[in-house]
Amino acid sequence: MAVSSVATNTKAQLLSFSERRPRWGIALLLVTLLVIVPYFGSEYWLDAIIVPLLILSLAGLGLNLLTGYTGQTSLGSGGFMAVGAFSTFLFGIHAPFIPLPLALVGAGLIAAVVGLLFGLPSSRIKGFYLMVTSLAAQFFLEWVFLNFPWFYNYSSSGTVSLPHLALFSLDIGSTAGRYYLTVTIVIVLTWVAKNLLQSHVGRSWMAIRDMDTAAAVIGIPVHRYKNLAFAISSFYLGIAGALWAFAYLGSAGIQSFGINRSFQILFIIIIGGMGSIEGNFIGAAFISLLPLALDYVVQSVFAGHVDAGLLQNVQKAIFGFLIIWFLIKEPDGIARLIRNAKERIAVWPLRF
Repeated sequence: MAVSSVATNTKAQLLSFSERRPRWGIALLLVTLLVIVPYFGSEYWLDAIIVPLLILSLAGLGLNLLTGYTGQTSLGSGGFMAVGAFSTFLFGIHAPFIPLPLALVGAGLIAAVVGLLFGLPSSRIKGFYLMVTSLAAQFFLEWVFLNFPWFYNYSSSGTVSLPHLALFSLDIGSTAGRYYLTVTIVIVLTWVAKNLLQSHVGRSWMAIRDMDTAAAVIGIPVHRYKNLAFAISSFYLGIAGALWAFAYLGSAGIQSFGINRSFQILFIIIIGGMGSIEGNFIGAAFISLLPLALDYVVQSVFAGHVDAGLLQNVQKAIFGFLIIWFLIKEPDGIARLIRNAKERIAVWPLRF
């Protein structure tokens, strides 16, 4: 009996130590992102891989707040990203005196209002019907931006682009400038989301996700918190859309935020892990790096004799298989697999 008690206490101490270690991991991650990556990373890696990976992680975080933590399914992520991108463009054209950070916040707030409007039906419908409503929002927003040239300043190309990226009087249009802009915003918004989820708002969201009827019984205003989740999720997606357009692509049209973008964001949180902050980064890395890895392996093995179209179809088949596997075997995604492995490693000497 005493041996069992000692073993239990030792396990608890080891698990407690393993829970404190992420603080060191976060510090190391910040040093890596702010110092090591921009110093050693080439322009190609920063422009074509790291920046889009961070932006997709931010978009995944926005959708995860709604779907993973509140249980509200959405397929309108691309549309809300477009709202943020076009709003930032209009701020830059019609109010160039507004600093870029404020323009991004303003664009996020506009996206939040739009998301709130499309989230109002969540008080009456749920599940599949709510997903269809969000899909309708995606198509409606695409139609609006395609058919009203004012949103892209009557450009013949139908695309939006800012004349230059500047933070007050500092030009940040370079590769390093766009990287630091992106990584700073992602770090700040991730910190905000983490603290939000640890507050009563996050606990209320998770209660609604687990059982909204029970949440209403214990006094949680379900409809209010659902609408809040739609607004905050769209705020994150709007800022991610602005960064995608101007910090990554340079210029973008509505085709950059089509239904495929919405599915891509959904796949990120499914593979990475719904209801997990780190899962957004894991899923975005998986989505971004797997095609590069497959292309490298195939080109190395077959000496470049594989058709590009066939390779794309193989990638889609692999993604489809992985999504089905995760939905069936591990709905919490790769993040859960990593946490399980860490827990086993932490108590490994005591496992018999």
